[in-house]
Amino acid sequence: MHIHILLTVTTLCITILFPAVWGVNLGTCILQGDPQPPALFKDGDFIIGGAFTIHYYLRTEKHTYTRQPQPLECSGRDFRELRFARALQFAIQEINNSSDLLPGITLGYHIYDSCGSVPMAIKVSFQLANGLDFIFNNTDSCAKSAAVLALVGESGSTPSISMSRLFGPFGIPQVSHYATCACLSDKRQYPTFFRTIPSDHHQAAALARMVKHFGWTWIGAVRSDSDYGNNGMASFLKAAEEEGICVEYSEASTARVIVAFLAAGDMRFLLEELSQQPPPPMQWIGSEAWVTDPEMLRFNLCIGTVGFGIPRSVIPGFRNFLQFWESSFSCSLKQQTGSSTGMPACDGTEDLRALQNPYTDTSQLRITNMVYKATYAIAHAIHGIVCNGKYCDKNIKFEPRQVFDQLKRVNFTKNNYSVSFDTNGDPMATYELVNWQLQGDSSVDFVTVGQYDASQPKSREFSLNRAIFWYDGSEKVPVSVCSESCTPGSRKAVQKGRPVCCYDCINCAKGEISNETDSLDCHKCLPEYWPNNEKDKCLPKPVEFLSWDEILGIILAAFSIAGSLVALSMALVLYKNRASPIVKANNSELSFLLLFSLTLCFLCSLTFIGRPTEWSCMLRHTAFGITFVLCISCVLGKTVVVLMAFRATRPGSDVKKWFGPHQQRLSVFGFTLVQVLICVLWLTISPPFPYNNMQHYREKIILECSLGSSVGFWAVLGYIGLLAFLCFILAFMARKLPDNFNEAKLITFSMLIFCAVWITFVPAYVSSPGKFTVAVEIFAILASSFGLILCIFAPKCFIIIFRPEQNTKKHLMGKVPSKAL
Repeated sequence: MHIHILLTVTTLCITILFPAVWGVNLGTCILQGDPQPPALFKDGDFIIGGAFTIHYYLRTEKHTYTRQPQPLECSGRDFRELRFARALQFAIQEINNSSDLLPGITLGYHIYDSCGSVPMAIKVSFQLANGLDFIFNNTDSCAKSAAVLALVGESGSTPSISMSRLFGPFGIPQVSHYATCACLSDKRQYPTFFRTIPSDHHQAAALARMVKHFGWTWIGAVRSDSDYGNNGMASFLKAAEEEGICVEYSEASTARVIVAFLAAGDMRFLLEELSQQPPPPMQWIGSEAWVTDPEMLRFNLCIGTVGFGIPRSVIPGFRNFLQFWESSFSCSLKQQTGSSTGMPACDGTEDLRALQNPYTDTSQLRITNMVYKATYAIAHAIHGIVCNGKYCDKNIKFEPRQVFDQLKRVNFTKNNYSVSFDTNGDPMATYELVNWQLQGDSSVDFVTVGQYDASQPKSREFSLNRAIFWYDGSEKVPVSVCSESCTPGSRKAVQKGRPVCCYDCINCAKGEISNETDSLDCHKCLPEYWPNNEKDKCLPKPVEFLSWDEILGIILAAFSIAGSLVALSMALVLYKNRASPIVKANNSELSFLLLFSLTLCFLCSLTFIGRPTEWSCMLRHTAFGITFVLCISCVLGKTVVVLMAFRATRPGSDVKKWFGPHQQRLSVFGFTLVQVLICVLWLTISPPFPYNNMQHYREKIILECSLGSSVGFWAVLGYIGLLAFLCFILAFMARKLPDNFNEAKLITFSMLIFCAVWITFVPAYVSSPGKFTVAVEIFAILASSFGLILCIFAPKCFIIIFRPEQNTKKHLMGKVPSKAL
C-alpha cells in the first residue's frame, strides 16, 4: 500500500508540479489544467481547510506517459458527506458569531471534494498547502506559508494517510472526523494527525468483547482491501484470538455470524451483489463505517445487524441550517432551468416537512458531530495563539505548526461533549451498540441497545441496556460455534489440523473433574475427595472401616461375644465339677487359666471393630498378642504336664518335682513376659496409629491401623507361632501315651487347627482389601480360639454333662473300656 501511495505521489508530482517535462522552463512550475476549485469557499482572517468525499467515484485512467493526462473527474454524489461539509460551515458560522471564542476574528474555509480517492486527495493536499496560484516559482513556492492553518478531514483512512504524509513535514495539523485506522496513531509516521473519532484499535477490542459476550466462537469476517479494512481487521483478529474466538474465513463462507470491517461504499457494493442471489440468513456485525449509515437501511439482508457506532448527538440549529431550498429539492429558484446547474425549476409545491434524505436527516448525528468537534478544536487552538483573555489580534502572523502545538493541549466541552486528544492524537473511545430493528410501520431504524466505554475498568467496558432483535426477528441469541460447548465433567481436545475453536469433548479421566463449561483441562480432586458421577464436582470420599452397625461387624461381634460366653460356661461347668476325676486329672489350675485367656482372646477381637483411634490401634494388636501367648503358654504347660506325668510313673523318676504347680506358673508367666516385652518395645519405638489409606482404593478412604513398625507386628505373630509349633511337637509326641482320656491327643488336634488357621491367615491378611483385612484378622482370632476351646474342653464338658459314668478314675486310668471316645 505504501509503495502504491509513493508511486501515485510521484506520478502526480510529475504530471502536476513538473510540467517542464512537456517543454516548460524548469525555473517556473505551471499547474497543468485548471486547479481543483473548492466545493465550498469563504474568505476570512484565518482559513481552515476541509476535505470530504462529496462524490464517491473517481474516473481512473491508465497513464502511458505519452500524452497529457486527462483531468481528474468525480461522480456519484454522497449526500451524507455533503452534510459533513456543511457541518464545518455551520461550526465556523457559530464561531464567527461567538463573543467568547475568537471574538472579532472571522474564520474562513476552503472545502474540497476529495472523491474518497488517493490521487484527488493528494491534489487537494497540494492546493491546500500551496494555494491556487496557477504559476509559481521554484525559488519561493516552498517558502510561502500554507494556504490553510489546519485541515478537517478526510473521511477515509487511506486518503487521510496520503494527506498526512504530505502535511506532516510542513507541520500542518490534520483533524479527521472519520479516519479510524489504528495505523494513524503512529506519531513517527503521522506526527501532525489528530482525530475526533476513536481509533479502530478500540473498536476492534469492543467488537471482540461483544462477540465473546454472545458466545460466538466460530465466525466469518470480511474487510475492505484498504488501510481501514486491512488494519481494522488485523486489530480485530488479534483481539479475537485473545478472547478465544476463531475466524473460519476472511472472505466468504456459510457461517451465520459475520463481522464486516468495511467502508460504507464497499459494504454497499457487497450487499447489492448479495441481493442478486440472497444467501441464507446471516447475522451481520458491523463496524462504525457503515453500521449507522442511513443508506444501508434499504437492504433487508441486514435486518438485525449489530455493531458499534459513534454516540448519537444533537447540534442545535443544524437542521434549519441545512434546509435551503435548492440543495434540498434539487431544483433551481430561477424562472428557467439554468444550463449551468442542470436542475429543473422549483414550482412551489415542495414541502419541507416531507423532506427526508441523508442530507437533511439530523436524527442520527454521529459522524457529523465529529466534524463539528474537529472544527471547534482547531478554533480553540487558534484562539490560544491570537487571543489574550477576551482580546484577539487578527494581525498576528503565525505558522500552522503553532496550531499543531496548541491542538495537543486542547481540552473543552461543547454541547455537553468533551474534546481532547491523547499523546497519539486520539480521543477517549466511547461507542454505542446499535441494533437495526424493524419498526411498526415496517421500516428499519437504528436502536441503541448498549454502550462501550474504554475509560471504564475492563469488566465494565461493555454493557447492554435493552433487548436485541437478531436477524431472524427473535430475541434469542443465534449460535455460531465450530463445536458445541463441552459440559462440565469433560474437557476440550483440539482437533488436529483445525483451529482451537474446533474440538472434541473428552470425559475427564478417573479421579478428575471440570466444573466449568468448555474447560481446557480436567483437575484432580484433593486426596480426600473424589468426583461425583457427573465429574463436575469433588465430594468427600466415603470412609470405610469395619463398623458396629454393618452386617459383617455385627456377625463377628456376635461370634466374639458368643465365644467368650462359651468359655465362661465351660469354666463354670468345670468349676462346679472341680472335684471330679476328669477335672482333677487335667491340671485344673492351668485349665481355668486357659479358659480365662480364651475368654480374653474372644473379647480382644472386639477391639478390631469400629473407627480406628490412637488407643484402639495400640490396644488391638498388643491385647491380641499377649492374650494368645498366655493361651498358648497354658496349652504348652498342659502338654508338658502330660509328658511329665507319664515319665513320673517310672521307678526312680524325679521329673515331677521339676515341673510342679510352681514351675507351671513360672513357665506361663515367663513365656507371656517375653511377649509383653516385645509389645512394649513395639509401642515405644513405632506404635500402631490410625491411618487414612487412600492408595488401595482411589474412590474411597480406608480407615485402618497402620502397623507403625512391621517388624514389631511380625515379631508378635512369630513368637505366637513359635510357641504354637513347640506345643504341637510336644503334644504329637505324647499322643500315643496310655489312658482312655489322654489330653495330649486333644491338644494335638487343637494345635493342628491353630497352626492351619494362622498359616492361611498370612496370605489372606496381605491380599485382603480395606475392611476385609480386619475381618480376616478377627476371623483368625475367633477360628483359632474356637479350635482350642472345642478340641480341649468340649470333650470334658460332654463327659461331665452327658457321660457322667465315664467321669471315674478307673475309666481314666484305662481299666474300663471306653465307649465315648
